[in-house]
Amino acid sequence: MIDSCKDIDWNEVWKSRTQANRQYSSRRDCSSIWESRESALRFWNMCQVNFHRTEAVIRGTDISADSRILDIGSGPGTLAIPFAARVAHVTAVEPAEGMCSVMQEKMAERGVSNIDIVQKRWEEVDVAADLQAPYDVVIASFSLGMSDIRAAIEKMIQASSRYVYLYHFAGPTSWDRQWHDLWPRLHGRKYQPGPKSDVLYNVLYQMGIYPNVSTFPMVHNQRYLNLEEAMRTLAPQAQAETEEQKGVLREYLRGAMREEGGELALPGSSIRVKMWWEKEKKM
Repeated sequence: MIDSCKDIDWNEVWKSRTQANRQYSSRRDCSSIWESRESALRFWNMCQVNFHRTEAVIRGTDISADSRILDIGSGPGTLAIPFAARVAHVTAVEPAEGMCSVMQEKMAERGVSNIDIVQKRWEEVDVAADLQAPYDVVIASFSLGMSDIRAAIEKMIQASSRYVYLYHFAGPTSWDRQWHDLWPRLHGRKYQPGPKSDVLYNVLYQMGIYPNVSTFPMVHNQRYLNLEEAMRTLAPQAQAETEEQKGVLREYLRGAMREEGGELALPGSSIRVKMWWEKEKKM
């Protein structure tokens, strides 16, 4: 029996919530959503519309012109490419083929040559063999889909000579709320969200890491040219495969989306959390 919070293994809590999310909800890890180039390009374009958010992350990272950065779960390079314009070197770890393809395309368009891409899941990366460690900054921005988060963080610390920055979610995200409503109607079972920043903080605490923490709200409306484009994008995420399931999703989107500037927008918002620490200050 658990007598107090000190008896909880928070890494096991993270594992169990990740497993429940995959088993009863998504049935796959985060990277599989972005295998297609179309999805990756959509993500890139969305981030360019909201580039002020990228700038805020860069301003909030302790870097100089000589810095070397490791970007874990880099996506299509939304952070890696602007970081590369300000630092000496970036290594981007990204498993999804679509994301890597778009990143290479955007690097070529912008004449960026100081990024190395490692197309692997973080869990598969060998720090000595695959990376050019150590890095001044190791950052994982909304890419903490690892089941064993403690092992993932230990590897980040191994790769870092100074800072580690983690970005994650607090409370239900807009897609948690969306799938909470839809999942029983689509699949006949309750949606299981993944672990959030409360669990992450407690994992770090049990590792003897006491990070700086800041939270910030974020509005992130998803925009589509029309309902059918929204269906093509969201049906795979919803695992809506039958005509009946697609009908349920289409009905939901008709009610949830609103017209903005000749396009359709699916409103979304979430609370985001930044945790960071300097390696030398680990107690």
